[in-house]
Formats: sequence, C-alpha cells, structure tokens
Amino acid sequence: MPQGVAENISRLGWNPAGMLPIGILEVACAVLLLVPRTAFVGAILLTGYLGGATATHVRIGDPFFLPVILGVLVWFAYGLRRPDIVKGAFSKG
Repeated sequence: MPQGVAENISRLGWNPAGMLPIGILEVACAVLLLVPRTAFVGAILLTGYLGGATATHVRIGDPFFLPVILGVLVWFAYGLRRPDIVKGAFSKG
C-alpha cells in the first residue's frame, strides 16, 4: 500500500485491511457496466457503491461532490449506450 493511504483510509473510518475486497467489488461492478448485457445491473451497483462513498464523506464532513458526479456520469454513459431507454423515459404517453 502506498505511503499515507492507510492513514487516509483510517481517517475515513474504514479498516485498511478491508480495502482490497472493496476495490475488487468496485472493479467487478465496473466490468458489469462495460458488458452490454449486464450494463444496467452494473450501473445500479456502481450507483450504490458511490452512494456509500458519498455517505462516508458526508459523515466526516469532507466534500462529497466527486462520488455524486461520478454517479451521474455512470448513468449518462449508460444513456449514451442505450438511447432507447432515455427516449422512453422522456416521452409522453
């Protein structure tokens, strides 16, 4: 682990030993987002993951805009890949 990472993780209230499984989970969610058949599930899971990151930053009083922006970008990217979903969400009737 790079120098200073353990201190920053501890400051956030997390155990540094738990970062590897959390990182693996994040990569797995990102892979699901990249595969077209599982992109919707990947977007939902990444949104939940980023919601946890947002809650962690809010809890300790840090700026929390980065996870929120990333969550919006996840859905924006999904909408670019599936314009039929976006069109259906905003159509009347």
